[in-house]
Amino acid sequence: MAHGRSRGQLSDLQPELKLARKAALAAGAILRGYWNDRSFQVGSKGRNNPVTTADMEADSAIKKILRAGFPGYGWLSEETADGRERLAARRVWIVDPLDGTKEFINRVPEFCVAIALAEEGAPVLGVTYNPIRRQLFWAARGLGCHLGTRRVRVTRTRSLERATVLASRSEIARGEWEVFEAVMGVSPMGSVAYKLAMVAAGKGDATFTRSPKSEWDIASGAALIAEAGGKITDIEGREVRFNQRSVERHGLIASNGILHDSLRALARREGLLGEHHR
Repeated sequence: MAHGRSRGQLSDLQPELKLARKAALAAGAILRGYWNDRSFQVGSKGRNNPVTTADMEADSAIKKILRAGFPGYGWLSEETADGRERLAARRVWIVDPLDGTKEFINRVPEFCVAIALAEEGAPVLGVTYNPIRRQLFWAARGLGCHLGTRRVRVTRTRSLERATVLASRSEIARGEWEVFEAVMGVSPMGSVAYKLAMVAAGKGDATFTRSPKSEWDIASGAALIAEAGGKITDIEGREVRFNQRSVERHGLIASNGILHDSLRALARREGLLGEHHR
C-alpha cells in the first residue's frame, strides 16, 4: 500500500465504515434479542466449537447489508462456506458475526460482532461491537481508532511487571497462564476480537496466545490496533496478512507496541499453548 496519501484519500473508506457500523449494530440487535429471551438453539461445528442460531442469523444480516452496498467486494465469514473467488478480490469483507459464542451461551457479556475490510491483504477497516455493553469500537485507515465518539489509543506501559495482559478464560481455566501470573497482571476475558478491541482502546496492555486463530477472529482487531498505535503479529513476530488461501494463523501477539518484543520472547520461552488447542 502506497504511503503519503492525501488528506482526501485518508477518508476514502467513509462509505464502507458507515455501512460496516450499520451492519454491526443490526447484528448486535439480533444477538441482544437472543441474549434476552434465550430462544436460540445450540449446535456444534466440531470439538469445543459451538454454533447457535444467533450466529447464523447475525451473519445473514451482516451479509445482506454489506453485499448490497459493495457487491464487488470479496466475502469471508466464519459462518459462510468459503469460496476461492475472494482471493482475486482487491477488497474483502472479513466477518465473525458472533465471536465468543461460548461466552454468549454461558451469559458472560464478553462477546462481539467483528467486521473488517482487508485491502490487498492489509486490514484497513475494523468495527467491533459488544451489544450487551453497547461498546462500538471502530477504525479505518487514516481516521484513528474510536470507542463510540471518543478517539482512543493503546497504553504507554513500558514493563511487563506493570502490564495487564488479557487472557482467554478457557486457557486460564486449564492452568495455562499460571506461569505468567508472577510476571505480569493477567485478566480473564472472553472473545479474541473483544480482547483485541480492548487493547486498542487502552483497556489492557496486550493479549497473546499460541493457539491457532482464524482470520475472522483477528482482522477487525488488527485494524483497530493499527490505528490505535499498537502492534499485532503472529507468535513468531511476523506481520499478519489477510485474505490468504489458508485462513488459519499460528497464534498472535497484540500489544501497545512497546511491550511487543518482551512478550514475544516470553511466549516463545514458556510455550503458552500447544498447537492442538483452539
